[in-house]
Amino acid sequence: MTYARAYAELMDIVASLQNDATDIDALAARIERANELIKFCRERLRQTEETVQKLTGED
Repeated sequence: MTYARAYAELMDIVASLQNDATDIDALAARIERANELIKFCRERLRQTEETVQKLTGED
């Protein structure tokens, strides 16, 4: 999975939550998936920041 794909899926979930009347089971599943995507994106950003710091010599 790429950051762009994860972010796009997260935005789709947010839009569907704002626009749909969702039953509680589907809502729970969407929130769980959104949480997974947020964790993935945060970790990818952290890794990228770490790489940039190494390349630029910043600590």
